[in-house]
Amino acid sequence: MKTIYLVRHAKSSWSNLELADHDRPLNDRGKRDAPIMATVLRGKGVTPDLFVSSTAKRARRTARKFTRAYGLAKSDLIKTPELYHASIREITRVIKALPEEASTVVLFGHNPGFTDFANAIQGSYIENVPTCGIVGLTSEIDNWRDFTTDRAKRVAFYYPKMFV
Repeated sequence: MKTIYLVRHAKSSWSNLELADHDRPLNDRGKRDAPIMATVLRGKGVTPDLFVSSTAKRARRTARKFTRAYGLAKSDLIKTPELYHASIREITRVIKALPEEASTVVLFGHNPGFTDFANAIQGSYIENVPTCGIVGLTSEIDNWRDFTTDRAKRVAFYYPKMFV
């Protein structure tokens, strides 16, 4: 069995409108929520083998808060441009390319792709995965290359307002 947690980046700052979208940092709420949600995930007994993030600054910073909560180094985070504003197809492609030795993986990315992906998985409809929201899913597969949304089941949905 393989397990994936999708984490939408924490709330980002719009204070500098001259910054490119890719370069927007976290705002104060995002800096507050990301460590809280990392603690929630740890508290649920989740022990990821791998953390993979979009290259966007807000996603990387969110991921860094999670890796710190798990006692990992900055170098333990894999960054991939394919998760930046990824569609269902692109997210699936990233998942299919994950290393087989990883059983539980956390992906950090963006909407609308993460909400669309979550709704392509068996489970109740999610109107919106909010910032720093976490969607967990499992698939009864042995190899990531066999992953499809049809073979996955949603098992968790957490977001900051549940805990703050």
